Amino acid sequence: MKLQFWSIGKNHDDYVKKGIEDFSKRINNYFPVEWIIIPPPKNSASLPGSDLKKQEAKLVLSKLGKEDFLVLLDERGKELSSEGLSEFVARRSVDNTRLLVFLIGGAFGVSEDVKQRAQFMWSLSRLVFPHMLVRLILAEQVYRACSILRNEKYHHT
Repeated sequence: MKLQFWSIGKNHDDYVKKGIEDFSKRINNYFPVEWIIIPPPKNSASLPGSDLKKQEAKLVLSKLGKEDFLVLLDERGKELSSEGLSEFVARRSVDNTRLLVFLIGGAFGVSEDVKQRAQFMWSLSRLVFPHMLVRLILAEQVYRACSILRNEKYHHT
């Protein structure tokens, strides 16, 4: 199984880049992982939020393969413990998921089309975080889930 972390927006800010790279490198010991940064549409600053979400949805949906498993990060999604995320990743692997995509939407969220395409909506918290911090938290939590799968020391219970 391969993992991809997709984020709509600009490249990683310096204040999180090193951490994201470190955790991504660690995840590669378990699963190949890749970051895909999807730039917002060129005219995004002049679009109303609903139109922007529709344009971003076209970009996202055009990149997804039919068999790709999409996890949408959304504050209204299901909250998981670290162990629960580990079980989720293990199930995807056992189910022969080829590509597990974690999507961080744009500044206004995602359209209903993307929500309907997602096989799972995951909430990191009921709190809303800046996109850059979500990227770092996502990478760290997926690494933690992988270390739990192998019963390694990183996660202390």
